[in-house]
Amino acid sequence: MSATKRLLEDIEQDVAKPRKTTKKAKNIYQKLADAKAEIGAISKDSTNPFFKSKYFDINNLLAHVEPILLKHGLLCLQPIIEGHVVTQIIDIDTEQMISSSIALTDERDPQRLGSQISYFRRYSCSSILAIQAEDDDANSAKPKPQPTKPK
Repeated sequence: MSATKRLLEDIEQDVAKPRKTTKKAKNIYQKLADAKAEIGAISKDSTNPFFKSKYFDINNLLAHVEPILLKHGLLCLQPIIEGHVVTQIIDIDTEQMISSSIALTDERDPQRLGSQISYFRRYSCSSILAIQAEDDDANSAKPKPQPTKPK
């Protein structure tokens, strides 16, 4: 077999072999976009008897979003830092982070402070992830249309 023919056969075999491709690592925004596509809209599963409104509970919200975030290499933390509820989405691979915070009021009653923290955690998490849910506060704040009287 001639050297040229052997070289051509080697090239053909080499071309037929599957190649390992190096895939560019996704940044935090690409991972977040992928996670958000899976999260979708979240239905309100709890009722506030005082205001007669529906909302999604922080525990149910996190139970829904955290596994999806982790699947995409993202971690959600919500520490209280210097009087602010802070929601952080951290890329586990690159340590990139996006965050949002809401300042707590000077509430002294522990029960009310706990409610405020839960409320702020829920809203800052749903805000940073742009979770689709009906805004019951906005709906209750809208003036109700007055029926018109027939003439």
